[in-house]
Amino acid sequence: MDLSLFFGGAVALLVIVVLLKTARVVPQREQFVIERLGKYSKTLDAGFHLLVPFVDVVAYKHTLKEQTLDVPSQSCITKDNISVEIDGVIYMQVNDARAASYGIENYVFATSQLAQTTLRSEIGKIELDRTFEERVTINSQVVEAVDRAAEPWGVKILRYEIKDIVPPASVKDALEKQMRAERERRAVVATSEGERQSRINVSEGDRQEAINLSEAEKLRQINEAEGRAEEIKLIAQATAHGLREVASALSEPGGREAVNLRVAEQWVKEFGKLAQTNNTMIVPAQLGDVATMVSTVMGTMGNISGDRSKDKSGDQNYD
Repeated sequence: MDLSLFFGGAVALLVIVVLLKTARVVPQREQFVIERLGKYSKTLDAGFHLLVPFVDVVAYKHTLKEQTLDVPSQSCITKDNISVEIDGVIYMQVNDARAASYGIENYVFATSQLAQTTLRSEIGKIELDRTFEERVTINSQVVEAVDRAAEPWGVKILRYEIKDIVPPASVKDALEKQMRAERERRAVVATSEGERQSRINVSEGDRQEAINLSEAEKLRQINEAEGRAEEIKLIAQATAHGLREVASALSEPGGREAVNLRVAEQWVKEFGKLAQTNNTMIVPAQLGDVATMVSTVMGTMGNISGDRSKDKSGDQNYD
């Protein structure tokens, strides 16, 4: 009874082992490499598969997903003999599970080493200052070189990115001093440019102010000149009008007597002012004779009127 149970258990165990060896489920985005009696047989894609027990063996399992590999930091010598520490990250993907299994022993290790050697080669071609500027170029060159070498392994190199570039402490101090000097130079240039522009603006403002002031002075002088001309014109017109009125009044009855009276009044008024001053003056002998002075003035005005009449008659005869 115990023996039958033992054999029953052994058979059940054997069946389970056979089932495990026969049935295989491959996850999505993975491939299994099957060897039959030690020789490559086939590659299983995602899904359920049945194998020949104890004959077919899953030799390799590969993921088809994009893989990220951290490339260790290494010392690289630049073209100007400066040692820098550089590390990076490489992104790759298995395209052919069979080639990745039999093309190389360990494609991950091989890719990492190849990326390091390629990076050292590319860094040695450029100077230190350019290593910070040429990251994109260096990355593309590393990807191109490693991808070409990894093609027989069934591995596709997608991209490579430099993470850090660490120069020596002495070089870092020199670079910091250089950058500080450059920033100070830019600050001085910016300050000088600002002062220059400020002086230009001030001079432009002074120039415009002088122009405006000169224009205003010019307009003021023109206005004053026009005002004086208009004033002279109006005074002349008023004087001419007054003279015409006086001449017209003289020709009217009683006009000469009125003029005599007006002249006498003005003479008395001005003589009174003269008497109030203590200045020494030379005056005519007949200054106190009002009638004589008035007669003299009127005689002069008569002569002027006669001359004007002669001029008018001469102009008429000429015409």
